Amino acid sequence: MGSNLPYAADADSPLRSDELQVLRAQYEKEGEYVGVQTKFNYAWGLIKSSARSEQQEGVRLLSEIFRNAPERRRECLYYLALGNFKLGNYAEAKRYNDKLLDHEPANLQAESLRGLIDEKVAKEGLMGVAILSGVAIAAGVVGGILFRGSKRR
Repeated sequence: MGSNLPYAADADSPLRSDELQVLRAQYEKEGEYVGVQTKFNYAWGLIKSSARSEQQEGVRLLSEIFRNAPERRRECLYYLALGNFKLGNYAEAKRYNDKLLDHEPANLQAESLRGLIDEKVAKEGLMGVAILSGVAIAAGVVGGILFRGSKRR
């Protein structure tokens, strides 16, 4: 099943607003009796969005499906991973994606997303090291100035 799915990079293309509106209208029409497929379709559209608030809502809806519909968990894993990735929650994204890869090691879509997650984590890790190094250097300079100033008295 995994080999005919789009690669993770393809998920960056959001639906047009009219397409998302069709999914939203169906979701709202079904109200409190919304079907799992309708909820999933709407959540999928929200995850693909470039608006953070919509992505968050998509992750929330998929989390509900994941908890309440065990037969749909596999379908939810990838989009929960993708949604969390897009939101910058890389540890959560990795957790969901790894769970999917445990069940489907040859899933090209999940493999592609793993690469994107690892790349972001490495990049942000390097940025974190650079920031901490800058803070340490600044603290050393300030400490040196204060230490020198206290010796002159």
